Amino acid sequence: MKKQFKVALVAICMLFMGSFAKAQTKIGYVQFDQVMQLMPELKTIQGQISAYQKTYVDQLTTMNNELNTKGQAYQAKQATMTDAARTSAQSELGDLQKRIQDYQNTAQQQVEAKSQELIKPLSDKVRTAISAVAKEKGYAYVFNTSQTELIVSPATDDLMPAVKLKLGLK
Repeated sequence: MKKQFKVALVAICMLFMGSFAKAQTKIGYVQFDQVMQLMPELKTIQGQISAYQKTYVDQLTTMNNELNTKGQAYQAKQATMTDAARTSAQSELGDLQKRIQDYQNTAQQQVEAKSQELIKPLSDKVRTAISAVAKEKGYAYVFNTSQTELIVSPATDDLMPAVKLKLGLK
């Protein structure tokens, strides 16, 4: 009898502790990407990224035009070329193609780095607003639903309206 009483007492204590812990932990969610899209500064940043990217695109276009011109010249003269001249021209075309590919890879990396550099302050601003709203409303955890799939979530835990209000967005 005493053993059953102890087991029942432990079970009741665990129930109370579980509900106490549950009451202290609030979990919310927000669509981070959607908040970022609503920020007016994003359009300016996207324009800067496009302008930066255009410089690389222009250079790549010039390089591709040069490759096409030299390729057409090679094809036109290929039949009358000596073996040494043909090998030299093929090597030159191959080198130019490799330079274009290397430049394209470098350009892509540079544009991505510039993008991250320009977006970071805006991203930090949104994260700060989300943190402030979570602190004000007593949330211990906030999920980004843009990257995490939530199957069930109550509408009362959606912090999107409060974050938009905090950032002055409509």
